Amino acid sequence: MPESAPSPAAPDTAHLKKSLGPVMLWGLGVGYVISGDYFGWNLGLARGGSYGLLAAFALVSVMAVAFVFSYAELACAIPRAGGVFVYASRGLGLTAGFLGGTAQAVEFVFAPPAIAMAIGTYVNHWSPDVDRRHVALAAYIIFTGLNAWGVRQAAAFELAVTVLAVGGILLFAGVALPRFELANFTANALPHGAAGVLAAIPFAVWFYLAIEGVANAAEEARHPQRDVAIGFGSAIVTLVVLASLVLAGCVGVGGWERAVYEPGHLLDGGDGRLMLADDATPVDNPLLLAAAQVVSPQGGLYHALVGIGLLGFIASFNGIVLVAGRALFDMGRVGFLPHPLGRAHPRTKTPVNALLANMAIGVVAIYGLDTAGLITMSALGAVTLYVVSMLALLALRRREPELPRPYRTPLYPLLPVVALVLAGAALATMLYVNCNNTEAPNAFQRWLSVWYAGLLAAAAGYFVLVVRPRLSAEDLAHFHRIE
Repeated sequence: MPESAPSPAAPDTAHLKKSLGPVMLWGLGVGYVISGDYFGWNLGLARGGSYGLLAAFALVSVMAVAFVFSYAELACAIPRAGGVFVYASRGLGLTAGFLGGTAQAVEFVFAPPAIAMAIGTYVNHWSPDVDRRHVALAAYIIFTGLNAWGVRQAAAFELAVTVLAVGGILLFAGVALPRFELANFTANALPHGAAGVLAAIPFAVWFYLAIEGVANAAEEARHPQRDVAIGFGSAIVTLVVLASLVLAGCVGVGGWERAVYEPGHLLDGGDGRLMLADDATPVDNPLLLAAAQVVSPQGGLYHALVGIGLLGFIASFNGIVLVAGRALFDMGRVGFLPHPLGRAHPRTKTPVNALLANMAIGVVAIYGLDTAGLITMSALGAVTLYVVSMLALLALRRREPELPRPYRTPLYPLLPVVALVLAGAALATMLYVNCNNTEAPNAFQRWLSVWYAGLLAAAAGYFVLVVRPRLSAEDLAHFHRIE
């Protein structure tokens, strides 16, 4: 091997421990995403109203279901921690694989800071004087440490808090849905017209963001060809149901405005209409805003919802920290990123270096972007991943028809094509809408889509000019590429 070529990590530090079954994979799949039911999605109501977000949610739900039942084929056929990075490298070529891995990293790196800040918001309900950023930093330290300790410990914790978080949403639904009124849901339902549907898309994506992380844990599944398909399928069904309950419950009790703004920022406009005060700013705790209309904010039930909601944030934060480390780990393991990122700890068999790198980037993001900006960046990475992975699935069916596929996509090629078309449309829409977002708090966030496109362009240049020249024939054979 030439001296400049990346050398593979030592055998005892290049492999992850197999310890996950289908129940834990379900817990990871739901846990990665469930904080999206507790916060963030309601910012789409401010952009599109109840009908705008509902339409975006319906389209994104179809995309997510089609994507998951297609992506599971890739995860079962090629169970590797790198996820889309590995699938696209094998099906589309190494440059596409690197870009897919970059998009995956963007999704998984920018989602945890948003969740960490939400953890701080919920802690503020009990300790108003505590700085949310300090809470977010503490969350990073605690859960990076937990994931460095061991995947089984992290996954067992994830399963426990996920079950409790699902129970919290069911409890909220039991409290809110009896007070649902269709008149509340339909009031001022499309304040910005059809354009509101487009503006709400990133926040609808947030309902499902990171579900594909189950694939990144496939290498640690005891029987990946069976367990991943079961975990994936049951997780997406659970998430569709929970998101529907949350959207109906939060908006139906008092209108969409009361699920976005604090009561003191809403004015009576007459004829039952609500008007926004001049200083009104959206907040990202819709379940608490809705619950406060039904139960006393000083009562035990309300505080139980706060506590269980905090578990929902912890579930997603811990889960995405887990999968984000694996995404960088696999790219480092094969030399596409610095090799230290691709080393697992010799005792715990966890990607400690990659976990620490993700924490460092996330802590910087906490101080640079607000919740809407973090969600937008994560959603851009997610839908890019969807596009690249569906193209890889179609290419692998054509190029490697004999590849063992213990699970095959139902209704092929309809489902992957549906996911591809909807994801491509969502990506184009988000890039366009963000460039015309006059409500962004600063110029940097107003041009997030430009920064994102520039990041992908820089990643492509880095791969072509720096990484690709160093790759040996052995490295290329690693992906079983068909020239």
